[in-house]
Amino acid sequence: MKNMTDETLYELCRHYGKQALEWRNKFAGLLPEVERRKLYKKKGFGSIFEFAFKLAGLSEAQVKLALSLDQKFSDKPVLRELLVSGKASVNKLVRVASVATIENQKFLAKQVETLPNRALETFVRDIKFLHVQKTEKQNRLFENKMEELKLSDQVVGKLVELQNKGLDINEMILEFLKTREEKIENEKDEISANSALATAKKTPRYIPAKTRHLLKAEHGTKCAIAHCQKPAKTIHHTARFALSQSHNPHYLAPLCREHHLIAHTVDQKFLIAR
Repeated sequence: MKNMTDETLYELCRHYGKQALEWRNKFAGLLPEVERRKLYKKKGFGSIFEFAFKLAGLSEAQVKLALSLDQKFSDKPVLRELLVSGKASVNKLVRVASVATIENQKFLAKQVETLPNRALETFVRDIKFLHVQKTEKQNRLFENKMEELKLSDQVVGKLVELQNKGLDINEMILEFLKTREEKIENEKDEISANSALATAKKTPRYIPAKTRHLLKAEHGTKCAIAHCQKPAKTIHHTARFALSQSHNPHYLAPLCREHHLIAHTVDQKFLIAR
């Protein structure tokens, strides 16, 4: 042991730690059946909590979570199978329990198996946001967004001045936004056309500065997912670069780390480093 390098020791710790987590997941998956059979009583334990703690070191909260998930997934066999087989931890499954339905259980199960915890949290938050967006009234959404706008006193003053002159400031703002969008689209078309002319040469993976500046002008510094406020970390190719060999800005979007992981779950060949 003393002759073992730090790196070897670390890799052994990772290996055994991963195995321990896998076996704890499998143990937790057995608990609902243990509870149904009252197996802990037959074996002389005072409660299922004592049974789980002495045999696997599980806390009372973890036991309650496993039993609760078994009930929540009683009509969702695909998700329940992940629990009872130990293929997914209770900590991951509880993240999707609030949005799970009979209709989406297969889709959610795939995300649980594929995404790491933080990306899974983001994925569930996206689902909840879309649900709220569909059910809330449009005027309430607009009012909430208006409160979020950080207009300077100078800008507000200018807008009020124009409105007092009888000008339609809504039309003016919409015209400005339309002009901005058209300018960005024209620049995208120009870059795209130039890229098409250069297809004879091998395209480097580095995205040109001009394209990066254009994406920043379009999306700012935040993730391109509309309701996400996290900083953008990666420019995602919606058309896989390995196949397209192109940095066409029409198919690029800056994403945060979690949404980038979610985007790649569409591609079955993409392996996520956990």
